[in-house]
Amino acid sequence: MHRWLSLPTLCHFLLLGAFATSHKALGDPGKISAPARNLWERSARCGESGEGTVGGAQGVRVIAEWAEERMGQAGEQGLDGHLAQWGSGGSCHCGPLCSASYRGPHYLLPPIHEVIHSRRGATTTLPCILGTLPPSYKVRWSKVEPGELRQTSILITNGLHARSYGALEGRARMRRGHRLDASLVIAGVRLEDEGRYRCELINGIEDESVALTLRLEGVVFPYQPSRGRYQFNYYEAKQACEEQDGRLATYAQLYQAWTEGLDWCNAGWLLEGSVHYPVLTVRAQCGGHGRPGIRSYGTRDRKRDRYDAFCFTSTQAGRVFFVPGRLTLSEAQAACRRRGAELAKVGHLYAAWKFSGLDQCDGGWLADGSVRFPIAAPRPRCGGLPDPGVRSFGFPQPQQASYGTYCYSE
Repeated sequence: MHRWLSLPTLCHFLLLGAFATSHKALGDPGKISAPARNLWERSARCGESGEGTVGGAQGVRVIAEWAEERMGQAGEQGLDGHLAQWGSGGSCHCGPLCSASYRGPHYLLPPIHEVIHSRRGATTTLPCILGTLPPSYKVRWSKVEPGELRQTSILITNGLHARSYGALEGRARMRRGHRLDASLVIAGVRLEDEGRYRCELINGIEDESVALTLRLEGVVFPYQPSRGRYQFNYYEAKQACEEQDGRLATYAQLYQAWTEGLDWCNAGWLLEGSVHYPVLTVRAQCGGHGRPGIRSYGTRDRKRDRYDAFCFTSTQAGRVFFVPGRLTLSEAQAACRRRGAELAKVGHLYAAWKFSGLDQCDGGWLADGSVRFPIAAPRPRCGGLPDPGVRSFGFPQPQQASYGTYCYSE
């Protein structure tokens, strides 16, 4: 992302490495020469005054190339000699080098909030505002896909006409609140819309961009199939979550769920392709001793390795309700159909528990053949655990007539 970086910011992350490397090459890594020290001290003083800027990512590249050309040189004519001429005296401006990277005015304003919160089904706005209009330009909105190292174009506009692409086609438009407004409006937000977005200004001189994160309110739930734990490769885990009205959770979503009380001893796939599990209560059979936290198996082979899944779901348009009885799985399906509904999915039940406070101390069939029940207010003889959550009886035999059913209707 192109931004205006102050001279001290660049100096602190670039010159540290340059100084250490050059002086190590000279056999005296403990000393910093007078020119280098002067520049370092001056950068700190200029940072306090707010003076001295250099042009964003282009400036970083120019300075890096400039330093790299001289890293192998030694003595007063080497790196130190060049540092001495990189802005001398008391000026806060870094001289010809920085001037070479300067490309003109900065058009995009930094966002007030870099994280935008929303819910599934809502209409949300990702702000992108110009400080002034370039003579001619285009704005391109794109989404950074997690774990895939690619950007997907969403919408391109020249200020007059706009065209949307991909999964957001027909749901994305420009807000156009005023002539400097390049904000993106997304209607009917879906689970897969969560992630990082980029608003890029293309003006033919120096492109700029700002990045924002769309974060959905939701709930993470662990999931495994009826045949037992550690059965999914990455792609099967992804499909399983989608079949249960969810999607694979991201690491950030799992971390937030852990802070809210998720404690689970089986490792599961995340959207990024890594495998983790959250531990609140440290115990020998769950990762051994140590501190509570997110345990990690790192990035695994998506086709070969097999684990459970951590799924994420959000609010829903419909409602979940319980039908009592002693029903088999097929009888449960029929009971829901008679009421104009369908068997609820696991994601439906978790969302109803999380967002609607569904509390029912009776096990009920779900669409995947499992039997579960939601507890919002823990109490004796109702699940046996002190914390709220969705309890599970596993996957009983479909012919077992012992449970009611949870239905879902739009």
